[in-house]
This record gives sequence, structure tokens and C-alpha cells, in this order.
Amino acid sequence: MTSIGTGYDLSSATYSPDGRIFQVEYANKAVENSGTCIGIRCKDGVVLAVEKLIQSKLLIPKSNKRIQTVDRHIGIATAGLLADGRHLVNRARDEAQNYRDTYRQIIPARMIADRVAQYVQAYTLYSSVRPFGISAIVGVMDRDGPAMYMVEPSGVCYGYHGCAIGKGRQVAKTEIEKLKLTELSCREAVKEAARIIYTVHDDVKDKDFELELSWVCEESKGRHEFVPQDVWDDAVRAAKASLESDDEMEED
Repeated sequence: MTSIGTGYDLSSATYSPDGRIFQVEYANKAVENSGTCIGIRCKDGVVLAVEKLIQSKLLIPKSNKRIQTVDRHIGIATAGLLADGRHLVNRARDEAQNYRDTYRQIIPARMIADRVAQYVQAYTLYSSVRPFGISAIVGVMDRDGPAMYMVEPSGVCYGYHGCAIGKGRQVAKTEIEKLKLTELSCREAVKEAARIIYTVHDDVKDKDFELELSWVCEESKGRHEFVPQDVWDDAVRAAKASLESDDEMEED
């Protein structure tokens, strides 16, 4: 049974006869058209990596970041509509601040993920609003250790050891599954994340991109921050070398 074009996709508050909400599916499509974003939970922290496609050569480098800090111990990476991601991060910052003001301690990983997911899900219930056109990966380092969650446009939220969203998610997931995540340190994960982003990037179809890398781990003393420049340089150098070696093997 098909319902496309029969009016069931005009509102997120309307189900189709076969139980689908087309507005949410369209929001997922906006995420699929975005640059790839991956998260890796290691033994000592969480690493976030984003393939930020450059829409114009006139843009200032390192502007409009897709990885942002919510609280000192929380980072969020988004794929999809940039403005929606910025709005969701601001909401997450409000939630973290309210929790800190009320309980005088940092918000736990599960709590911030649940609150963000509930907020996203509320935008799928009413015809006066539209669903968020983003998926978000939330990386946290709290008193229980590292944790990572992914929030989808439907409001669904799951915990992950490794996840990927965006146009290159299938290849990225395959590469992440090959890693021994429980044995990986954050420094090793940064190199693997850079390699995966460079692997999934299509030079023919896609525009140029900037690689964003951040971590929240023991080395950063539990704070979410972008990786140091020397670590970033080493990761990019190793990723490009790996890509060149793969090309040489294919030619042989």
C-alpha cells in the first residue's frame, strides 16, 4: 500500500494507512544527504569526527562547526540541517545548565540524551511544527566513564559503542565494526576516525571538506574539546597515507 502524494505527507501529526509518518521519513532523508559523521566510544573516552562539506570557497575556514560543546563534559556532533543542529545544541545547553543549577552537579550521560530525545520527539507530534532535520551523536564523560548516544529525527535514542550518520554511513559502519573498540585508546581512535572519514569521502561527487575531530577522554581531563593541532595533523597524515596505499594496491 502506498500513500505518497495522497495528502498523508502534509503534516507530521498524520499517519498514513500503513502506519508511516512521512514527515519524519523526509527528515531522515535530510540527514542522509549531509556529510558523514561518526562517533567512537573507546576504553578511555569518546571521539567524534565530522566530514563538513564546504559549500563555497569563500567561506571562512573552521566556521559553522558541526561539533559543538554542550557542557564541559559533553559534546554533540550533528548531521543534517545546520541551523536545526545549532538550535538543538542550545536546547541541550539549557538542559545541562538547569540540571547543574538544580542538583549542583553535572548532568549524567543518560539524562542529557533522554532530555534531548524527548525534545526532538515533541516536534513530531503537532501539525504546527516540523520534525528536526538532523541526527545527533552525543559524547559524554561522566562519573560512570565514557558514554555515547545517537538521537534520530523521530526522537529515538540508543547507546552505541560506534555509530555513523550521513551519506557515507554504510561504509563507515562497516569500517567501525572492524575495530576492537574496547581495546582502542582515544589517540588511536582519532587516527581511525580520520581514516574512515577520508575513506567514505567521494572526491568525484562531493565537494571539498573540512575534517572536524573532537574528544572527551582521560587525556583531556574529562573535558570535551577539539583535538590538539599536532594530533589532528598526525591523524590526517596517516589517513592520507592509508588512502594512497589502498589506491596502489587496487592499481596492482
